[in-house]
Amino acid sequence: MAGRTVRRKYSEDYIKFGFTCQEKDGMELPQCVICFKVLGNESLKPAKLKLHLEKCHPSLLQKDKDYFERQLSALKRQHLDSSGTFYEKTSNAVRASYIVAYKVAQAKKPHTIVEQLVLPCAKEMVRLVVGGDAARKLNDISVSNNTVSRRIDDISQNISEQVVDEIKKSPLFPIQLDESTDVSLSSQLMVFARYMVDGDVKEEFLFCKTLDTTTRAQDVLEVVDNFFDANGLDWKNLVGVTIDGAPAMLGSRSGFQALVKQRAPLVSAIHCFIHREALASKTLPDHLNAIFKGLVKVVNYIKSSAVNTRLFRKLCEDMGSDFEVLLLYTSVRWLSAGNVLNRIFELREELTFFLQSQGKEDLRNMLTQSELELAYLADIFGILNKLNLQLQEKCANLFSHQGIIRAFLEKLELWIGRVASDNLVQFPCVDAVLGEKKGIQMQILEHLRKLRDEFQHYFPEVDMTRDELSFIRNPFTSDVHSVPEDLQEEFLELKNDLAAQDMYQRSTMEKFWASMIAPNLLAILLWDQFIDALDSAEVKVQVMQAQPRSTQEALARALKFKSYIRSSTSTFQASRYAGFKARKGQYHGPGQYSWDVFPAAEDAEQYQGAEVQEDSDSSSRE
Repeated sequence: MAGRTVRRKYSEDYIKFGFTCQEKDGMELPQCVICFKVLGNESLKPAKLKLHLEKCHPSLLQKDKDYFERQLSALKRQHLDSSGTFYEKTSNAVRASYIVAYKVAQAKKPHTIVEQLVLPCAKEMVRLVVGGDAARKLNDISVSNNTVSRRIDDISQNISEQVVDEIKKSPLFPIQLDESTDVSLSSQLMVFARYMVDGDVKEEFLFCKTLDTTTRAQDVLEVVDNFFDANGLDWKNLVGVTIDGAPAMLGSRSGFQALVKQRAPLVSAIHCFIHREALASKTLPDHLNAIFKGLVKVVNYIKSSAVNTRLFRKLCEDMGSDFEVLLLYTSVRWLSAGNVLNRIFELREELTFFLQSQGKEDLRNMLTQSELELAYLADIFGILNKLNLQLQEKCANLFSHQGIIRAFLEKLELWIGRVASDNLVQFPCVDAVLGEKKGIQMQILEHLRKLRDEFQHYFPEVDMTRDELSFIRNPFTSDVHSVPEDLQEEFLELKNDLAAQDMYQRSTMEKFWASMIAPNLLAILLWDQFIDALDSAEVKVQVMQAQPRSTQEALARALKFKSYIRSSTSTFQASRYAGFKARKGQYHGPGQYSWDVFPAAEDAEQYQGAEVQEDSDSSSRE
């Protein structure tokens, strides 16, 4: 009896011996990344691979893994056959393999589906339509489980590198991050980035990492910081962080936003509009909340039993219903409540018959006696779902979101007035239910007023005047006095630039500003944020009086002397900041002075006549 042939599998760890993997006829073969020699499958053993390295490339024995990975990257840019020579046919086969792997990843299918189903079907179709010779060419495409997995990893890595390279070219970028627990109870941190590239603003998924233990702000910062360090991203270019409302994110002392501001003082932290909308939408008066919980019990009674589910489906079929199944309520899904309530309202008659047949009189009575409340809940949560979807639009900005929320608040005021006048036209489900509606009107008014108060609580900036940002919305209709004084000359040049006006009319606001000259864009968008980031009024005044040439220079000045503004001694101490000098400023009391600090190498004409002191002994340092 012939022995069974053992097919060895390639391990990613074999790259330390200088070997990658090439697949031929469904068999993995080791290939040296130095001499391109391809060995047999039986050589896929650490001892044999190391032996090849010792005999053929003894000078490379001390090279680390990174060296061989660089050689592998160079090899991937070439398309080599089993003898190590170029040939065009393999490049098309490799490209086809990557395309198939990409489609598998998009469809979220198991990696084995290509080898077990896709390729055999493709061969059969090609054989029948084109011929046997063409079908045999498909054997050159590597589609094994391990190959598809590696292809997907390569594609993912390549996309990540492209995004990171574009972010590095952008002068500024904000991030949006959220932590959520998946079905396996693992905590996943997802981060998105928005940046400028080729005169436009672009949004891309940045990374997803698992938080192995706790989900504190320090843990989140460590993951983000490690990604920044590994990919060469600079914290100083980060200008915005959008986060959810968790204490670990929003905490003013040890929250994520506070930790980020220690590394990037220019960062503006924003509580995500969609999270705030979801929190505000949860408000319900006690009576409506009790009815909502009762409706969820009805759904759970049917969905928790396979028999009840089948019986209810059969009942819906017999009654000719548009729907045959109920939807489960999931509190963490923003749109779940609206979808569940709408389905219950559509199947309310079927539910009444089914509960009566099952002897569930308590649930049936609750359903029949709260038909008006069910209709209103279906209406209002449907409206809130539409609002949530509006806020989820891609490439949204502060102004568009504020406009959506402001419009919704005004609609609430309009609806409150209508309901008070016995007009329920904006609630079609309630309007369609026959019967007296006086009782539900009072409940609707109570809920709408609570909803308005909650939205005003979660979105206080909507009621604030936005005149200071009007020049960003439309620089060509804004008054020059709405712009910081030191930027007014540049603003007037922009306002009277006809070419810029044409560009503004043809493009979006983001694309317009992204196409402007980078230094001007930085100054306009960041100056106010920079000044507001300084918590000392004296620092603000001194920075503005110093008239720095750029935002970066102003930030550098502030960081150098901010902690010495109220020195406890009459002598300035800056030993830690070599290359800076200081002049004594305003007297605040015994031993209390303000100090203006500037680079020692700087032209000090503006400081003529000032008392300039060198660094003193560090023993009296605070």
